[in-house]
Amino acid sequence: MLNRRTFCRQAAASLAGALVAGSGVGAAAGLQAGGAGRRRQVTVGGRRVKTIDVHAHCVVPGIMEMMGQKTTANPSLVMGTSRLQQMDEQGIDVEVLSINPFWYAIDRELARSLIKSQNEQLAAFCAAHADRFAGLATVALQHPDLAATQLEEGMKLGLKGGSIGASVNGEELASPRLDPFWAKAEALRAPIFIHPQGVPELKRLQGNGLLTNVIGNPLDTTIALSHLIFEGTLDRFPGLRICAAHGGGYLPSYADRSDHGCLTFPEQCTKKTGKPATAYLKQLYVDSLVFSDEALRHLVAVCGISQIVLGTDYPFPWTSTAVDHVLSTSTLNDADRVAILGGNAAALLNIAAT
Repeated sequence: MLNRRTFCRQAAASLAGALVAGSGVGAAAGLQAGGAGRRRQVTVGGRRVKTIDVHAHCVVPGIMEMMGQKTTANPSLVMGTSRLQQMDEQGIDVEVLSINPFWYAIDRELARSLIKSQNEQLAAFCAAHADRFAGLATVALQHPDLAATQLEEGMKLGLKGGSIGASVNGEELASPRLDPFWAKAEALRAPIFIHPQGVPELKRLQGNGLLTNVIGNPLDTTIALSHLIFEGTLDRFPGLRICAAHGGGYLPSYADRSDHGCLTFPEQCTKKTGKPATAYLKQLYVDSLVFSDEALRHLVAVCGISQIVLGTDYPFPWTSTAVDHVLSTSTLNDADRVAILGGNAAALLNIAAT
């Protein structure tokens, strides 16, 4: 584990690295845009729909300052009401705030105090603006028993679930060592949002094209979900409510190959899962952050309409058309649009749907 001084330096570098890292509307659905400063009213079939964005980043002010560092160079990331203007412009009624982990390498006591302050501030902010924000608890997953306690304490504060990275210091989420956390998440029926941190060990992702993000992030998620399936975590804890960012990575696009791997090479699958890999997609949630109508159609086809929730990846610039993408995808009917825009997230996170 790191000491306090080393942690400060590495955490700041990790956060800085993470920071580097409108189409038409169909006849049955639309947006009523007001003038400057007015909230866009999202309607489907003439009925007002509450939109809930499950993939919205933030940083709690003061946490990095506690460690002797600046919070962030990106003011849009800082938790606060300044983001309401963009939410109103995009037609987002509620943001579900989550914080990418930068604390997985710190010792137990430092992790305890940091997470306590972070979750308390996040919960207080969301409670003060409950009509526009909800939050996900952060946990020190490198200490699984502590993480389980932090998840429970966070939910008692009013947070709606938890958020974690796709691995912990190189350890897979499917590691049996993390089972105390998964057991607590299942017992609490706590939604757990998984956000990737990339695959920094793949040096081939360096160079032009932001490959560390556009390939590394979905690959990180794909690896994490695949281990949760094939190492039996989802069988040991069938009640888990896991939501994966960026449409679940590559897994929904190529899960059929995962099905056939164990059929073709059974000696490579010493742990027998309860069902094919594709079937587990029906119990996972994924956000809608894919970038074409065909990609969204396919996501619905393999995961089921009940498993798709709206995600924008706020505050990063590719977020602005997330609502319009759902509204304009011709393969969706009105009930599908209502489900993705907010209905599914409301049920998953226990947020009022209207």
